[in-house]
Amino acid sequence: MTVQELYAIWRLGGAKSFRYWGENLDLRHDKNSAVAPGKPGSAIYPDSPLGEDIEGIPTGRDVEWEPLVDYRRNGVSETTIHGAVAWSHGDKVIHSFGGNVLCYGRSMMKPFMLKAFTKELENHSWEQKAISVASHNGDTEHVAAAQSLLSEAEWPLMLTPVDVPLIQFGRQVRRPRRWYHTCSGEHAAILAGCRAKGWNRAGYTLPTHQVFEAYMEQLRRFLGKDWNPQRIAKDGCGLPTVSNTVAELAKIYAGLVQDKESDWIWEAMCKHPDLVGGFNRLDSTILKIGKGKVIAKEGADGLLGMAIEHPDYPNGLGIVVKIAHGWNSQATWYVARAILGCLGIELRNPYPLNRQKAFIVPGIVPDSLHDVLKTIPTWDEWDPDRDRWHYEVDA
Repeated sequence: MTVQELYAIWRLGGAKSFRYWGENLDLRHDKNSAVAPGKPGSAIYPDSPLGEDIEGIPTGRDVEWEPLVDYRRNGVSETTIHGAVAWSHGDKVIHSFGGNVLCYGRSMMKPFMLKAFTKELENHSWEQKAISVASHNGDTEHVAAAQSLLSEAEWPLMLTPVDVPLIQFGRQVRRPRRWYHTCSGEHAAILAGCRAKGWNRAGYTLPTHQVFEAYMEQLRRFLGKDWNPQRIAKDGCGLPTVSNTVAELAKIYAGLVQDKESDWIWEAMCKHPDLVGGFNRLDSTILKIGKGKVIAKEGADGLLGMAIEHPDYPNGLGIVVKIAHGWNSQATWYVARAILGCLGIELRNPYPLNRQKAFIVPGIVPDSLHDVLKTIPTWDEWDPDRDRWHYEVDA
């Protein structure tokens, strides 16, 4: 293609510059694009479809992801799930696998966002406390608990995006509403807490508001008073989310064990696990089987945090799993079952794969637990091998 031909393409399309055969040309936008160079607002778009290199900010291409679990059909891997895992005993990281990945804590950090309001919400019901740290499915009981945190006159203050329930059954069809959003309980609780503190509720989702300042104070309790995030972004619900390494997240979750008796967060999550997530949700299931010794919280995109009270880890054990490609509840479930099983906590297997079997990579647990890991099957007695014929087949 000649330079003249490329110039003709540019005239039809327009956009930002790229390099071709040593010539400075432009990214090809639609000719009527409102974001072509020089147009109002064009500066807030990326400069390259290949991504930009920012010093000190490793992307997912730069980190050393490790395989955590693979799905095999008759011995051949068809799917391999990569990710990272970190274990922290108190403030000491004791195991790391898959690289110390930088990510956003997202909804996994709701217990820490709400720690700023534990005194103000102390006299609320246990259901209201549980829904305040929830990423719920949007079922009837979730919506009712979230709405109960505010008077009806205050409902218009809530700024969650409109959404439909995370899980809908049968022929249910729900029109999008703010209350169905998975974070509606958190937003309602923050508004209730701001009212009790006397804070202005306008702009409560902004990083310049006292809500965010109070959240940063909580994180610095576990990461040091001089800690600052490398990046602050807007979460899916509109609240700020900050970047942390997986190891930092594990330290923060170990802190939940240390804080267990100092506020109502731990007890509320254990009393009402189905409000924290909902039907067949991994975090709700872990809360149920943990018998008050484990709390768990999922977070986008592909995060699971677990705070574990265990006699072998007297300073509190925090474990965080990050799936490289994002949310994958089934893969995370297999990893969580293996980790918890090594600690003597029995989590059931997820629903079985279709003519495949899952196999765990030993590195998800410290070397001292590898022998225990070998005893935890990723299948059940009602889930035989159906991925092959049980006689010799010659081609």
